[in-house]
Amino acid sequence: MNQVTGKIGKKFALYLPKKIVESLKIKEGDRVRISVEEGKIVVEVVKSPLDLALHGKKFAKISAREVEQISLEEQRKHESLA
Repeated sequence: MNQVTGKIGKKFALYLPKKIVESLKIKEGDRVRISVEEGKIVVEVVKSPLDLALHGKKFAKISAREVEQISLEEQRKHESLA
């Protein structure tokens, strides 16, 4: 999908075509970043941290055992400071 036509409404609201909304899997209330680049309006979807954690690209892997070990180490550090 290269180009579709949208519409500017009341109070300069930008109405996104259904094809765009569906392809980006966005919904009402999602946040966007809007900028102007070389005379063009650029609208980028800003994903919430929770959405990124659940659906974003994974870049690290840690086991439950490793999480527990790190937790115990951190607890020991805090106990020694008290």
